[in-house]
Amino acid sequence: MSQKATTTKRDGFSSRFGIIAAAAGSAVGLGNIWKFPYIVGENGGSAFIFIYLISILAIGVPVLLAEFIIGRRGQANAVRSFKKIAPNSKWSAIGWMGIVAAFMILGFYTVIAGYTIHYFILTITNSFAGMNSADISQTFNTFATGTTLPIIYTIIFIFLTLVVLFGGVKDGIEKYSKILMPGLVGIILLLVIRAVTLPGASAGIEFLFKPDFSALSMDAVLDALGHAFFSLSVGMGTMLTYGSYISKKENLTSTALSIAAADTLIALLAGLAIFPAVFAFGIDPTSGPGLVFITLPNVFLQMSGGTFFGALFFFLLFIAALTSVVSIFEVIIAYITEELNVGRHKAMALITLAAIVISSFCSLSQTPNSSLIFNGHTLFDWMDLLSANVLLPIGGLLIMLFVAFIMKPSDLEDELQQGAKSIKGTMAYLTVTKFVAPVAIAIVFLTGIQALFN
Repeated sequence: MSQKATTTKRDGFSSRFGIIAAAAGSAVGLGNIWKFPYIVGENGGSAFIFIYLISILAIGVPVLLAEFIIGRRGQANAVRSFKKIAPNSKWSAIGWMGIVAAFMILGFYTVIAGYTIHYFILTITNSFAGMNSADISQTFNTFATGTTLPIIYTIIFIFLTLVVLFGGVKDGIEKYSKILMPGLVGIILLLVIRAVTLPGASAGIEFLFKPDFSALSMDAVLDALGHAFFSLSVGMGTMLTYGSYISKKENLTSTALSIAAADTLIALLAGLAIFPAVFAFGIDPTSGPGLVFITLPNVFLQMSGGTFFGALFFFLLFIAALTSVVSIFEVIIAYITEELNVGRHKAMALITLAAIVISSFCSLSQTPNSSLIFNGHTLFDWMDLLSANVLLPIGGLLIMLFVAFIMKPSDLEDELQQGAKSIKGTMAYLTVTKFVAPVAIAIVFLTGIQALFN
């Protein structure tokens, strides 16, 4: 296997803000703005948020930090980093799992991302005017189960992703992240201001921030653990790959904490943008996965200035999806360019072709009478279930075990020492979490496996 690609100077992030913007962009995806609000709604509001925050500290931050440590120490892609740190071992299989998971996630995630473009256009053209909730639901079902339009919008989304990736890490991912992430925050703040000023919005604010621990259940705790793990985009090599682009002068601990804080804050702001409006118009906050594409168009339809704010919301979803998919693409690009000695743009072309094929089949699996249904689940569902319930938890678990028990303590301390005044607190934290996080991730994995057979 050729080594030429690794002898040239690797691209990398040029600033701390660029690192945080790009990594937070990876973490802040549809899960924060689409999934987080509806699982909060299903699990009793702010009491769930309290458990979620504990879960972020117990699972999310330790695994995120572990990926950064491995990536920066290895200074390579998700596979080679393990080979360099633990040569002549099988631990590089974790990187391979990340590559496979990345392809699976691209398959279904880009399809949903394409929906955001379609819904932005529908909203800005006022296409929902005169519809009732049943009409809006039918509009979504007709579109999602179509054979052509979802694929077209998926392809458009993939090519927009390539625009960001074309310039590489510093002049592509970092450059656009510095624009897109502040833009995302600005949009979500505008939506929050509009939502909290609606008549009757106080019920939604109370729902989010007044704890009701009697509403908590074991299922809610499991949902909190699972979402804390998936929310930070860990377990599939994205943060490991981004970690390999981080300068040695940066403090990895504070960077990881900043990203986790930004990710959680945006998830909370998404809830604050959604629930006051949902309550203001008397709509069920436990609408589930249909909250974004079925419930919210109905909310915007009833709201003064709804066309403008609805378009802003779906543009927000588009940005969140874009920055996440960019990081997933980069995992595969880094592997192909460094391991197969293929130029970046050629690698992008190959991955794009593969992504279009996989996502097209995922989309077609949702059409009526599709032959792409196995054991009661569509191919779209299987890509989601296998990546989220199997590959990502196993990857996260093995990453945590690798840093805790396989990596040389001197290497670990060296990475943590860079840019830090003291690492005593971090070492104590990792000592605790190396026993807590694996157990919590194992619970997430076992819960996910159970879901596969239900």
